[in-house]
Amino acid sequence: MNKRAIIKKIITRLTEELEVYFRAAHASRTEATHESSKAENKYDTRGLEASYLARGQSKQAAELEAAIAEFQKLAAKPFAAADAIAVGALVELEHGGENSVYFVGPRAGGTEVLHDRQEILVITPHSPLGEQLMGKKAGDQPQLTFSGTKQAAKILRVE
Repeated sequence: MNKRAIIKKIITRLTEELEVYFRAAHASRTEATHESSKAENKYDTRGLEASYLARGQSKQAAELEAAIAEFQKLAAKPFAAADAIAVGALVELEHGGENSVYFVGPRAGGTEVLHDRQEILVITPHSPLGEQLMGKKAGDQPQLTFSGTKQAAKILRVE
């Protein structure tokens, strides 16, 4: 698979999410500072709630910006057959009778992209699955924990 194309798709997806958060944060800030949000009594917290929401959305936007920057710096280096799974690896895993493809990214775990009709899920080294896969190699057959249950798995390829 073309890892550079996959990384570009991840960046595109994160950029789309960032635009949504920018719009939402702007709308929340506008709501928080609008005259109609002024407290009418000590129990009226509409303006305060809107400001908390705007702050949370701004923090999420900053996290997305950092993730985009890290993916832009990420090299699409190929992994040899004997190389261990690390950040930048594309991993095909067989477990539970299904094959899944994961991209080990520096951030943005949970992001999904479609490439050549194949769904690819971004995981990080700090995610539960990422922690279990780090250092493993193609051909390894680890016992992995999914939703609290150990399952036999096979690492089909690492690119």
